[in-house]
Amino acid sequence: MTVYFIGAGPGAADLITVRGARTLAAAPVCLYAGSLVPRELLAECPDGARLVDTSRLNLDEIIAECVRAHEAGLDVARLHSGDPSVFSAVAEQMRRLDAAGIPYEVVPGVPAFAAAAAALKRELTVPTVGQTVILTRIAQQATPMPPGEDLATLGRSGALLVLHLATRYVDRVVEELLPHYGAECPAAVVAMASRPDELVLRGTLADIAGQVKEAGLVRTSVIIVGRTLGAEQFRDSHLYSPERDRHVC
Repeated sequence: MTVYFIGAGPGAADLITVRGARTLAAAPVCLYAGSLVPRELLAECPDGARLVDTSRLNLDEIIAECVRAHEAGLDVARLHSGDPSVFSAVAEQMRRLDAAGIPYEVVPGVPAFAAAAAALKRELTVPTVGQTVILTRIAQQATPMPPGEDLATLGRSGALLVLHLATRYVDRVVEELLPHYGAECPAAVVAMASRPDELVLRGTLADIAGQVKEAGLVRTSVIIVGRTLGAEQFRDSHLYSPERDRHVC
């Protein structure tokens, strides 16, 4: 048997990949994050599949479900929101599976920041304006940030920042970024990206915190700050330039 960590995407049920949907449809056991994964996806599971909502389970209980399936020779679809490569807590699950000798594979999904960029109708990397995207979060009591990864340090780069799990602390985000980006730097917050209740807030560092509070946002949102959000005057990329020699491999 194999445990398949499947990225379910940012929220819309039809944003799961074809591979993810096929894997889900073939697995007789599905462990899913009930608070984040769209319920419509569970209809893809085969008839009679064991469905386990992990939103109230701890790590030991989740791994116990995988061990039980392993002993029965049953594949497991482990549905995570977004993409498993960022802020998904799959690393600790993989470490436990390695120790237990249980094989696993990863099926990537559409990450939340990509869905947010789509909602904003923006490319996050724009020629001559910004070519770097930093995915990060801020320190909280439960999980501190490693040395050198605080916002004040990252902000010195001037790169476009995408902050997960930080909307509740938007005042801190603005305070730490203002010295590096300036009050007029474009900022946006996208909540529930790709879902029917999606909400998009556009502004600057000067006013984005007020918009977040007025909208009552505290979770399931990403904050994006950077000059590429407002880029209008920039050079066309070399990719489609008529000056590019298209005969060179």
